[in-house]
Amino acid sequence: MLAQIKGDGLRLTGPGGFLSELVKAVLERGLQAELTEHLGYRAHEAAGRGSGNSRNGATAKTVQTEVGPIEVKVPRDRAGTFTPMLVPKNARRLGGLSDVVISLYAGGMTVRDISHHLHRVYGTEVGPDTISTITDEVLDEVKTWQQRPLDEVYPIIYVDCLMVKVRDGGQVRNKACYLVVGVNTEGVKHVLGIWVAQAEGAKFWMQVCTELRNRGVRDVLIACCDGLTGLPEAIEAVWPHTTVQTCVVHLIRAAMKFVSYKDRRAMAAALKDIYTAPTVEAAETALLAFADSPLGKRYPAAVAVWERAWDRFTPFLSFPPEVRRIIYTTNAIESFNYQIRKVIKNRGHFPTDDAVVKLIWLAIADIEDKRARQRAAEAGKPANTRTAPPRLVEGAGVHGWKQALNALEIFFPGRIPTDAR
Repeated sequence: MLAQIKGDGLRLTGPGGFLSELVKAVLERGLQAELTEHLGYRAHEAAGRGSGNSRNGATAKTVQTEVGPIEVKVPRDRAGTFTPMLVPKNARRLGGLSDVVISLYAGGMTVRDISHHLHRVYGTEVGPDTISTITDEVLDEVKTWQQRPLDEVYPIIYVDCLMVKVRDGGQVRNKACYLVVGVNTEGVKHVLGIWVAQAEGAKFWMQVCTELRNRGVRDVLIACCDGLTGLPEAIEAVWPHTTVQTCVVHLIRAAMKFVSYKDRRAMAAALKDIYTAPTVEAAETALLAFADSPLGKRYPAAVAVWERAWDRFTPFLSFPPEVRRIIYTTNAIESFNYQIRKVIKNRGHFPTDDAVVKLIWLAIADIEDKRARQRAAEAGKPANTRTAPPRLVEGAGVHGWKQALNALEIFFPGRIPTDAR
């Protein structure tokens, strides 16, 4: 190795690289050791005479690894009963190459980008179809996660969607990918599921709510959503006593779409009088005053946004500040959606609905893993010097939950399990 460094230089990875040759040597010695254990005697030992089975040369095969392609000589036995474990039969990938591919995929790289990356960095030829096959290995885990049992009661659930492009019947269509995040009785958030649909509708939402019910969700106190078509009716059909609450921030944004930039500050101040009103009557007075004001007459469409959503907005006003702060917005899920959008923006479209769910599931695991490693690296430091981000959604706690839980117990008596109070 030292002579090579002084001469042509030392290549660590790729064909003929130092690490490649080292891995090759280790694998071949390990395979010989496996065969010795299988036969019961070492090469050239007298114990092998008349044993009925013996060594029968080796077969060369090329396997892809993290350090590049490696040609390994796999030993054979005459009886054909030897089954190697280090380099299994028909295996073309070894070590953590699959983990590398899945990690790159979860980070937002397309299968072709991953193929070029592996070739450029490791000299490994892995085609896009093979990469798709590798990433499909997690589909069973995704299905298990999507079907896992859930808690009986979720005081609050948030529903939001991402728009993605999916190939469907030879055409690329816009589809909505819906995510449901639940806050359990301990104030911890969990992603309950991911669903892809071509269009919103009561039938689709009935299927989603029924699936959650079948997985164990017996009751939901408050469902916070963005006026999704058919969702309120489906929720009330599956959980008749659930309060469906329109996200206030979505209402504000919808109204702001019709407002010119110079009037946005005044519009925000006028709308604040509505959603911070202490009672429904006070909010109605504020809305009427806003509609009759010069600003409201200039932007009647903004007034109409609030009038159309009024019945789904007013439940918000019956709650105390401790609960209002939690259901004021679906930002708890929107910040998560922002991170997911960064992952999916590199893709022109997805080949199937399963590919959408697979990528988002992998992205959740990847984001939370990165944040966990950052927090672990800062463990032991004073709190005021730590910069690592908290959990994004999965397993994140809700600030001020105990105060909110007490208020929810008063508004929904007997519906919160006694062990959570």
